[in-house]
Amino acid sequence: MPKLSAGLLLYRSVDGTVEVLIGHPGGPFWTRKDDGAWSIPKGEYAEGEDPWTVARREFEEELGKPPPVGPRIEFAPLKQPSGKVITAFAVRGDLDLAGTESNTFELEWPKGSGKVREFPEIDRVEWFSVAQARSKLLKGQRPLLDQLLAAVEDDESGGSRSR
Repeated sequence: MPKLSAGLLLYRSVDGTVEVLIGHPGGPFWTRKDDGAWSIPKGEYAEGEDPWTVARREFEEELGKPPPVGPRIEFAPLKQPSGKVITAFAVRGDLDLAGTESNTFELEWPKGSGKVREFPEIDRVEWFSVAQARSKLLKGQRPLLDQLLAAVEDDESGGSRSR
């Protein structure tokens, strides 16, 4: 059984350009990584849990703010290179990034030192155009950008995949 993860991709349109909100993972492994390291706010869940509820919870835990309310776009589940399956949703909205603060995790660092340190799960979040996000996001999450653009174009042309 693959691990399951649910996430929320917040998006907005600024001067006709679609932008997405993504986060850079915290902790020592990611410190010097940028391109190909960012992620949508997401987290694992157990079989039987509601992915939409999990996606909103994880967004709030990782950014310290509730996600904006609005119709959601449901994406097809996305299998990651690791085998994990992400169920992602998109919501159109804006979010002031001032005061964002992530939950934390503990890790022995340096490894083998016996010292346990606390790190933020997400050390920063930023708005990026879809073109910029394409290079920032983890490779396995990049298809979400294509799905988002297709849904936004469909919505603007009169169709709708939102709920």
